[in-house]
Order: sequence, then structure tokens, then C-alpha cells
Amino acid sequence: MMINLGVQRERLLFFGGPYGNLAATRAMRRRALELEIPPERVICTGDLVAYCGEPAQTLDLVRDWGIHVVMGNCEEALAFNEPDCGCGFDSGSQCSTLAVAWYRFADQRVDSGQRQWMRSLPRGIDFEMAGKSFRTVHGSLERINEFVFASSDIDGRLAQLRQAGIDAVIGGHSGIPFGQALGERHWLNAGVIGLPANDGDTRVWYLLVEPDEDGIRCRWRQLEYDFEASRRTTVDAGMIEYGEALASGLWPSMDVLPEVERARRGKVLDLPDLFIPAAAGLELKLRKAAAN
Repeated sequence: MMINLGVQRERLLFFGGPYGNLAATRAMRRRALELEIPPERVICTGDLVAYCGEPAQTLDLVRDWGIHVVMGNCEEALAFNEPDCGCGFDSGSQCSTLAVAWYRFADQRVDSGQRQWMRSLPRGIDFEMAGKSFRTVHGSLERINEFVFASSDIDGRLAQLRQAGIDAVIGGHSGIPFGQALGERHWLNAGVIGLPANDGDTRVWYLLVEPDEDGIRCRWRQLEYDFEASRRTTVDAGMIEYGEALASGLWPSMDVLPEVERARRGKVLDLPDLFIPAAAGLELKLRKAAAN
């Protein structure tokens, strides 16, 4: 199922992967209130439940918040009672081994009502801004659990965009935010709030997308939260490696990372604003609208 939010003329907030991190999700909701962004203009790229220790509480908070949520592989797995998380980890990898514990923990705590709600989630959310068409997905346009990084194959991603007939993707799943122009189109990752971005910083990432006088301005921002509270609940739940990651800012495993991203472990992320020009013929209209 896909949904379409139509033409958007105000700022949108995107974030991914709450991962059962209740304190981070509370902080994200507070930040949205501070920015005066209502729930109907907030979009989560999925994986509400994963590595951290408060899955059911995080689900309830997001549902109460009333924001838009894309189905991630974790929602898909829990909603349909799958035997594993469907994250796409290689068999026998450390990520796959660690996933056994956190998926079992979450599976034992998510109730039938929460599973039914997860089954109802869309697999993509479309909208238009400044004449450009966007699609929000979890992994990629082709696969819910495809890991897409800044160093991932450009030609393949551009082919996905062209085949779908859209100008830009906003995705999640991979856990590291980025934004790129791929020829005349764009691929963005909002980042996640449930774990640090393997950058040695306890803060997490979200994305603001807003109309500008000549197009669209995309801004990545960091979010501070009470990581120590989440570290305690995650360690108490038995996911010790992920509890330690919340405090160190470093992932317990880099199995899924390409060489380029592995080499950046513990390094500060440099995420300049990304500008997407308005569709041809709209620049003047947008400039006039901004002036008024």
C-alpha cells in the first residue's frame, strides 16, 4: 500500500529507526513541538522497534503522536509473525547473531493490537514539493530491507528513480544520514534516532525538508536526548552491545557497511544542506510567494 500526501508547501520533518529507544523518541516529539511542526507533517521511515529496550512503549508513543509512518522490515516481520527481523543481515554475521536476542525480546512484548496497526502501515509515502515528486520508503524503491549508503551504486539507484518516475527518495534502514544528487534526481537518508550514526557521538539525526524561494532546502540536524536512560533499559533487557553503543556512539558491528563507510567509523559527520532546484517554470512563482 502507498499513500500520497499531495502538494506540501510547509516544512516537513523526517526521522528513521526509533528502534525501541523511548527517550530518543520522546526527545524527537519535543523537538517537533519546538519547531512547530504538527504530526501531519512528520514522517518516520520505519523500524520503530529493534535494538533498544522499550519496544512496546515506543510503539505506543508513536501511535499516540499521530505521525505518518512507513512500514519498515521490523514492522513487517512483527506484524506477520515472521521468525526473524528480516533486516537483510548476512547469515552468520555478528549483526545476524545479535538480532536473535533483540527480535525475541520485542516479539514477546508487542501485542496483537500493535501488530494489527503495523500491518496497516504504507510501504511508501509520496508527496510533491516545489514541483518535485518525492517518495519516502524504508530501504529502497525495490526492496524494503536494501541497505543504501552514500557509497552505494549510483547507476542502480538512478535507474530505480527513473523507473519509478520520481525525482527524489527519502529513505531509512541503513542508519547513516546522507543526501546526494544523482544526475537530475536525488537520494536522501534521514538518519535514525534509535542509535548513533557510528560517528562517535551520542546525538542522533533527523531531516528537515522545506520550500525555499527557488526550490527545496534539505537540512540534517542532530538531536540530544537522555541516552543514559536508554542505555540502562537496553542493557537491562539483555542487549548489552547496543546499550554500550548508545553511550559510545559506535556500532557493535560493521557487517553491513561498505568499505567507505567503515573507514569513517568514529569520525564527525559533515552534512551540509542539500538544495533541490524547483521544477522548471516554478522558480519565479516560488520567489513571488516567498516575497508575499
